[in-house]
Amino acid sequence: MDPVEITSLIEAGFDDAIVKVMSGDNTHFEALVVAKEFEGKRSIARHQLVYKCLGALVGNEIHALSIRAMTPDEWQAQTNA
Repeated sequence: MDPVEITSLIEAGFDDAIVKVMSGDNTHFEALVVAKEFEGKRSIARHQLVYKCLGALVGNEIHALSIRAMTPDEWQAQTNA
């Protein structure tokens, strides 16, 4: 899969999210997802929301996915540090 395709799938599952997906081999991916839907949720719940956007692709076309899921406030704090 192409990182652009994965980016589009994740973006479709969130309102106004920042999504960046990178890959060196198009099977192992790193995703940064910044979304207000993550507020008040623990890490596992955030990851589950991302996996829901990708469905059966995870474990098949997407062999491995590393996720950084942050709220807009967390992202702002990190980028201003």
